[in-house]
Amino acid sequence: MVPDPKIPVPGYPMDRCVNPYDASRAEPVPVGHQYWFADRNFAGGNTVKLSAVEPGGRMHEPHRHAEDEFMFVLEGTGEFTLDEERRVVGPMTSLYCPSWHRHGLRNCGATVLKYLVLRKEPPAIQPA
Repeated sequence: MVPDPKIPVPGYPMDRCVNPYDASRAEPVPVGHQYWFADRNFAGGNTVKLSAVEPGGRMHEPHRHAEDEFMFVLEGTGEFTLDEERRVVGPMTSLYCPSWHRHGLRNCGATVLKYLVLRKEPPAIQPA
């Protein structure tokens, strides 16, 4: 049975749809912290994550994966890698990482680099 596209998906009242940043729920990482506004379990795998990276750091080395990904720089200066190219980017900049292209973002500035990561995660593997 195909769902009717005009009927709202149940289970999303206002309190679930508005998620203000809560520092007590931020996850510390070696180079700063991350905060999941929407994790893979919230809206069918559509995710929104805030990454905050200290100067000189990066969340991880450039990598590849099957999912397309967007990053949106909020504050700071970063060096964006896409395949073999690099570009310095600043606030209010959107970065697109196509499927299977090597990509990454490193803080090359003097202040914390804050950016959003938006992507559709693969389905979570359920234990047998």
